[in-house]
Amino acid sequence: MPHCISIRPIHPDAIALLNATPGVTAEVLDDISPASLAANLPRADALIVRTIRIDRPFLAMCPNLRLLARHGVGYDMVDVPALTERGIPLTITPEANAVSVAEHALMMMLACARRLPAFNDNMRVPRWGALPGLPTFDLAGKTVLVVGFGRIGTRVAKLCAAFGMRVLVRDPNIGKGSIRGLGFEPVEDAADAAGAADIVTLHCPSNGQTRGMVDAAFLARMKPGAVLVNTARGTLVDQAALEVALRAGHLAAAGLDVFEEEPVETPIPLLDAPNLIMTPHVAASTQEGLRRMAMDSAAAVIACFEGRLDPDIVVNGEVLARRN
Repeated sequence: MPHCISIRPIHPDAIALLNATPGVTAEVLDDISPASLAANLPRADALIVRTIRIDRPFLAMCPNLRLLARHGVGYDMVDVPALTERGIPLTITPEANAVSVAEHALMMMLACARRLPAFNDNMRVPRWGALPGLPTFDLAGKTVLVVGFGRIGTRVAKLCAAFGMRVLVRDPNIGKGSIRGLGFEPVEDAADAAGAADIVTLHCPSNGQTRGMVDAAFLARMKPGAVLVNTARGTLVDQAALEVALRAGHLAAAGLDVFEEEPVETPIPLLDAPNLIMTPHVAASTQEGLRRMAMDSAAAVIACFEGRLDPDIVVNGEVLARRN
C-alpha cells in the first residue's frame, strides 16, 4: 500500500484526503532529526515537503520514493538533477499561492507608498498628522514594472491596473502580443525600463539568468525615489547593494518578503536599513493559501499513485516521458 509522509505539518484536510483515498496511507513527520529521517524515510513512497533541503544524502534514505511533492512553487532547495536521475517526478503547486502572493505584493507597495510603519510608530507616541519628512504618494497615475509574467506576475499586473497604474512588463518567455492583449506594455530590458518605473516588483524564478539581476547597476538605473518590492526569491537581489541604495536615499523604500539566505536567524546589515518593510517569507502563507497548497500537494500524490500525474505541475517532465 503506497505511503506518503509529510515532512512537517500541513493543513489537516490534506492528510485526511490522503488517508480517505483507498489504498493510500499518510502521516506527518514532526521530528526531522537525522535519526528520525533515517528511520522513517525508507517507508515513504511519496514525500510532501515545504522548506527542508532535498539533496543526494537525503534521497539516499528514500529507496522507495516515487514522488516528491513540493508544498509551494519554488524549488531552490531541491536537487532536481538527482531526482531526475532516479526517475522521480518533482511536483509544485503553481496555482495555489498566486492570489496570496499577489495580494502581499500590493500590500507592500501600499505600505511603502504610504509610509505605514513610520506613521504606525508615530501614533504610538502619539504624534499626529502628516509630516514633511514623511512624504507619501498615490499608486494611481504611477508606473510599475512587473518583472516576471507568470501566474503571480499576471495577477499583480491586473491589481496594479485596477489601482490606475501604468503597467510595464518584462518576461522573455511571454510574447509581446500576449502582454499587449491584456492591456499592458512589454519592455525589452528590465534595467532600462526600471528608469521609468516608480515601483519595480519581482515575480520571476531564481536561475542562472536572473540570480543577482537587481545589482548595484540595476538599482542605480532606477528612478530616484522609486520603490523595490520582492516577493519572489531573495537571490534575485544583491542585498548589500540594496542596503546602500536605501541608506543613500536613492530608493524611497523597499518591501521584501524573501532574502538571500533563509531563514534569517541572525542580524544582517540590511535589517537596519531605513524605509525597509520586511516579512519572513510569508506572502503565500494565508490560511487559504496554506490549505490550497496542501490540498494540491495531496492531489498530486494521489494522481501519481493512480498513474495520472498532470505534466503541467511536474518540474522535471522528462521523467514522465521516460516512464511512458
